[in-house]
Amino acid sequence: MIRIGKISYWHVHAWDYTKQAQAHPDAEIVAVWDENPERGKEAADQQGVAFYASLDEMLAQDDIDAVIVDAPTRMHRDVMLKAAAAGKHIFTEKVLAPTLHEVNEILDAVDRNKVKLTVSLPRLNDGYTLAIRDILDQELLGQVTQVRVRLSHNGATAGWLPDHFYKLEDCLGGALIDLGCHPMYLTRLFLQQDVEEVKAEFGYVTGKEVEDNAVATLSTLSGAIGIVEAGFVNNFSPFSVEIHGTEGSILYGTPEEKLLIRTSRKGEYKDAWVELPVPGPRESAFEQWISHIQQDTTADENVAYAVELTKLMEAANQSAREHRGIRLSELQG
Repeated sequence: MIRIGKISYWHVHAWDYTKQAQAHPDAEIVAVWDENPERGKEAADQQGVAFYASLDEMLAQDDIDAVIVDAPTRMHRDVMLKAAAAGKHIFTEKVLAPTLHEVNEILDAVDRNKVKLTVSLPRLNDGYTLAIRDILDQELLGQVTQVRVRLSHNGATAGWLPDHFYKLEDCLGGALIDLGCHPMYLTRLFLQQDVEEVKAEFGYVTGKEVEDNAVATLSTLSGAIGIVEAGFVNNFSPFSVEIHGTEGSILYGTPEEKLLIRTSRKGEYKDAWVELPVPGPRESAFEQWISHIQQDTTADENVAYAVELTKLMEAANQSAREHRGIRLSELQG
């Protein structure tokens, strides 16, 4: 049994990961620490586990093997460096950290202390992602020329996101660094090549400290362009994916959850749009993390995309501040 200490219930998905741990036959939550003691104690009492007012004290416990991190983004580096130094395996909400420099510090600590790290990038494991990757691996679209992924909801206009999700000091960004993480890592995945430059535009429809409406464009040496869209201000905006190439296109979620293809590379897909089957998801990032701990393996692809995600987010935030394109080579690692 892998015994887990929960680091914070700040994030809106904190209870989702708690439920995943509770449902897993080889995992259990045994302790809680939270930067907000009242919230942490309430969560611990609700689960019937110990609450620690001191993170150092919780991490010092021999009967804790691992931690789930849902602390504010600004705290990710500090809590993960402490967890790694204490020999605790780490599962964390995205982003891994807000800057490449902090990510590298975390990865160094993880490697040095031989703990298992997995980042919650859940849409990497969804069936439509697996199906699209297979299509791209078969080169059915020819050379990819454009990828567009959009994810948006009405959290700011309908008022259901917690107020602390709009605090720049804690979040270090808004719609893009939170919800936009998913279209960002998917866009990078579907481009299938390195991104050279990022440009971003932020909107402040509801007047919050952080952006609630965002677009980022990703440029590559081949000329392929990625378009990432995210927002907290849209009632009925479907999650959607478009991938276009020299020989064909893929559409998903426009607006139905159907995967469509049309391409000159295959006869049966040439004359009309064809719906393709979408397989079920593979095991979740949390389940993968538990397996890595048990089997002494590492989440190489997951971590690689987590690092790319931070690079792209850091560049996007800098671009929006400075009103210019940011080359990833400018980032300080």
